[in-house]
Amino acid sequence: MAEKKSAKKSAKQSPKGAFSAEERAAMKELARERKRVATEAELEKEVLAAIAKLPEPDRSMAKRLHTIIKAAGPELTSKTWYGMPAYAKDDKVVCFFKPASKFKQRYSTFGFEEKANLDEGNMWVTSFALTGLTTAEEKKIAALVRKAMR
Repeated sequence: MAEKKSAKKSAKQSPKGAFSAEERAAMKELARERKRVATEAELEKEVLAAIAKLPEPDRSMAKRLHTIIKAAGPELTSKTWYGMPAYAKDDKVVCFFKPASKFKQRYSTFGFEEKANLDEGNMWVTSFALTGLTTAEEKKIAALVRKAMR
């Protein structure tokens, strides 16, 4: 009987160290973002500041993505999401940039959330690995952002 109780208790609690320091920091950042009330101009400044803090090559990629996304989806509001650049409509994240440096990963990610209208049958792509941006990738991203906003 005592074994069942301890098994039940441990199932409810996440094991110590279940999240990396980077993941815990991102969750704290999200909690701070949700509590804050800010104007669109303040949100834009915060995104640009977050981009400016990124190491290269993430910073250059994030700057270029910001320009592409704002041009392709002018109705999107810039905001930080887990401390990363994100773009929202009706306060729901449509797309985001996850820098490789954020979680010490091999590549950055450009992704879409549920608010994006990218549905194609029963399966479609919602995120892309990025190691660089050429004109071809920039055009694909702009087209995807426009499609997401339909």
